[in-house]
Amino acid sequence: MSNPMNRTVVLSCQNLSKQYNEGPAAVSVLNNLQLTLHAAERIAIVGSSGSGKSTLLNLLGGLDSPSSGSVNLAGQDLAQLSEKKRGLLRNQKLGFVYQFHHLLAEFTALENVCMPLLISKMPVAEAREAASKLLERVGLGARLAHKPAELSGGERQRVAIARALVARPALVLLDEPTGNLDQQTAHGIQSLMQELTQDADTAFLVVTHDLALAAQMDRVLRLENGQLVTQPDLQPKGARSAIC
Repeated sequence: MSNPMNRTVVLSCQNLSKQYNEGPAAVSVLNNLQLTLHAAERIAIVGSSGSGKSTLLNLLGGLDSPSSGSVNLAGQDLAQLSEKKRGLLRNQKLGFVYQFHHLLAEFTALENVCMPLLISKMPVAEAREAASKLLERVGLGARLAHKPAELSGGERQRVAIARALVARPALVLLDEPTGNLDQQTAHGIQSLMQELTQDADTAFLVVTHDLALAAQMDRVLRLENGQLVTQPDLQPKGARSAIC
C-alpha cells in the first residue's frame, strides 16, 4: 500500500470512551481511544476475550453510542446524525461482517447479497448480476438459491462477507471473518480484500484471533486496558509503528 497519509481519511475516532453502568459502579471498556483509518488501508485489531473489541466495532459502525468522544465516518460525526441519516450513511459507505452472520432467514443467498444494492436503488437485474459474481468468487456459485438454514456455518459466513463487499463500500468492518472458514476459503477472502483495496480503495478493519490473517494487514493493533497499542511482533514489513 502507498503511504496512507496521502489518502482520504475514511474513519476516525477521537477520545472515544464507553462505560456501562453495572450496579453502583460504572465499568469502563474504552478509555479515550484514538484511531484513524485511511482509504485502502487494512488494520487488524487483536485482543483477549472481553477486552472490548466487539464494543469498539459497534461504536465504529454507528450501532451504539459512545459515552464520550466522537466517531467520524466519511467526514461525518455519527453522533450528530439522525437514525435515518446514520442508516443511509452506513448503507452507502460501510460494510459489516458480523461474527454470527445476521442473514435474513427468509431470503436466499443471492437475495441476501442483493439487499444493499437494492436499498441503494440499483436495478434488480444489475444487483442480481453483481451479487452472483461475488458469490461465485467466494465459492458459492452453486448455492445462490439456498436459504441460510440450508447452508453450513462456513457458507453462511461467506454469504455475509459477500453481502458486506458487494456495494464496494469505503470501509468494511469484520468481526472474526475467517472463524468458520477452511484455510483455502480464508485465503480467498484475504485475496478479495487485497483486490478491493487496490481497485476500489476500500479500507478494512478486522477484529480477529487469527494471527495469520492479522499478519496480512497493513497494521496490527492490540486492544488492552481500553486503548489501542501496536503489536510489534505482528507488524508487516514496512508497516508504520505509530497509532494515528
